[in-house]
This record gives sequence, structure tokens and C-alpha cells, in this order.
Amino acid sequence: MSTLVTEETVGFVRKIGLNRPDKRNAMNIALIEQLSSAFARAEADEAIRVMLLFAHGPVFTAGLDLMDVFPRLGEADSLFRSAGLDPWGTHGPARTKPLILAVHGKCLTLGIELMLAGDITIASEDATFEQIEIDRGIFPFGGGTARWVQTMGWGNAMQYLLTGDALDAREAHRLGLVQRVVARDALMDTAMGIAARVASKAPLAIKATLESARTAVLDGERAAAAKLLPAIMQLAVTEDAREALMAFMERRPATFHGR
Repeated sequence: MSTLVTEETVGFVRKIGLNRPDKRNAMNIALIEQLSSAFARAEADEAIRVMLLFAHGPVFTAGLDLMDVFPRLGEADSLFRSAGLDPWGTHGPARTKPLILAVHGKCLTLGIELMLAGDITIASEDATFEQIEIDRGIFPFGGGTARWVQTMGWGNAMQYLLTGDALDAREAHRLGLVQRVVARDALMDTAMGIAARVASKAPLAIKATLESARTAVLDGERAAAAKLLPAIMQLAVTEDAREALMAFMERRPATFHGR
């Protein structure tokens, strides 16, 4: 089986690369399955604290490979419930480790939904974004309908979901779809710098932050609030919390171990 998704570990960061450049990284069933498996391996690896998703070749992704996947859209439920971890976060257990994306060139459909399912997106100045399912007689089924609205509001979301019009990187940044826009040659260094900075923080606190924020988005602020005190009480007695206090007293950087 060809390697449609690359994996490389740099410190505490697992770099995961879309690797079907001859097809503009279009997502066929094999790529989706390999991506899901790569996410699952990073999630299960205790030495990994952050995932960084990028793409090989001139574009991030042309989105869904219609010729390969379209005939099986009637089986979409089983397609996105593989043995791995759903990168789009719509089925199965939730990812507990931060996901940072480095996006360049064209980014279509499922690629945008990967961004919306992630935590921080860095885009190059040449990046463009198109959610064009409406032109194919379908609609975004990777979580995009809800997350576009959550990210930028109803009217802004519908302007693009209902037309399939393209956004450039600056407009995507203005609307909150991406968090930073950088020169193309600075993309990976910038993304890796952020990933390494996040990875240097207390892993249990990172996990708790993601879980609390996700609960607030999915279940509401009251549901998240009900979990705040139990969660902070658990964190307060961890080795990392004690290390943070000692580091503060000794005026040195803390070294966290996720315990």
C-alpha cells in the first residue's frame, strides 16, 4: 500500500503530511483511512503532545476525490467510522491532543473541515479556500455546516456555504477561519514554532483546556461550568502542578511530564 500520509516525530510533535501530490492531495478512501490511522497513533503515543498537519506538493488538498468516494457516499457512516481516530471529530472518541495545521495553496472541502476541526491554523499568503460541495449536489459532511457558523457567524458562513465562492488568506483570517497568515517560505517554521511552544506546556492542563472548551461549544456554558471545579481539583494535585509552583518560586522554566 502506498504511503498517502507521512509521519515524522520532532521532539513532542508528530508531523502528519498529506502525501498524494500527483492528485493534488485529493482525499480518496485510502488517504482518509491512513489519515485516521495516523491520528490514532499520535493520540495513543504518550511521547506525543501535539499534532501538526501539513501537505506535500503545491497545494494543501483538492478536497474529496469524487471519482473514488462519490460511489460510496451512501456508506458515509461506515467510511468515517474506521478503526482509527476520525480527523474531522464527528464520529467516535474525541481527540485529546492539540491539532495545528499549516495550509498552503488551494484548500477545498474536506481540507477546510480539517481546519475547522483543528485548534490553530497557520496559512501561507498564497492559500485560498473553497467549500464547493454545493456545486456537486451535496453539502459539507465533515462537520463544516456547524463549524463555519460557530467560527464566523450565520451570514458570513452562508455566504460561502451556499455559493461555493473562494476566500483568500486575508479574508479567511479576517473571518477567523485561520489564525495567522505568513509568507510561504515561513509557513512550516511558524507552525512548528507554535507546535513546539504548545508542546512545552503542561500536557494534562492542555487536555483539560481542550475538553472544557469543547464541552462549552457542544453542550453549552452551563455544562462546561459544572465540570470546572472537579477538573481544577484534579489538576492541582498533579506532579506538573507542583513543578509549575516550584519553577515559579525558583524563577526558572517549568519542565512538564504529563503526570
